[in-house]
Amino acid sequence: MANTSDIRNGLCIRYNNDIYKVIEFLHVKPGKGPAFVRTKLKSVTNGKVIDNTFSAGHKLDDVRVETHKFQYLYNDGEFYHFMNEADYTQIRLLEAALDRPDLMKEGEVVTVIINSEDNSPLSVEMPASVILEITHTEPGVKGNTATNATKPATVETGATVNVPLFINEGDKIKVETEKGTYKERVKE
Repeated sequence: MANTSDIRNGLCIRYNNDIYKVIEFLHVKPGKGPAFVRTKLKSVTNGKVIDNTFSAGHKLDDVRVETHKFQYLYNDGEFYHFMNEADYTQIRLLEAALDRPDLMKEGEVVTVIINSEDNSPLSVEMPASVILEITHTEPGVKGNTATNATKPATVETGATVNVPLFINEGDKIKVETEKGTYKERVKE
């Protein structure tokens, strides 16, 4: 059993007959009244995100989890297939269990969170950033970069990312996986 002081990003808890992962939290101590914790919880079974407030000292039923490195193999339309790097066993997950499947390319190494009680995979954590190649974007106009303007660009995984005007097709960029935003151009 955990309580509200143990809440952190990535903590998995049982709540409303489902397993949720904490994706955001904020400890609030108002000037008047008791303290509480405001949270955003993501269901690991269906991907729905809910907002919830726990009063200070509230007991939580935490789920014991293990993390393992897996390599992303392919997507068959319904399931995403991964291979354990240690023993080469394969698992498959629904898209709802993944945070940003549109930014994952084949061969990418991710962290899979597994429930220790029944060895079922709960969710997938991407690296903080990924390097992707631009496959399609409109050409930028020279001298039009003083305004921090952006344009949409399609990357090799099919995702669309807003990039600065000086980015062209074939460039490699670093994308933050948490927000899905452009971070920087990568030099070869």
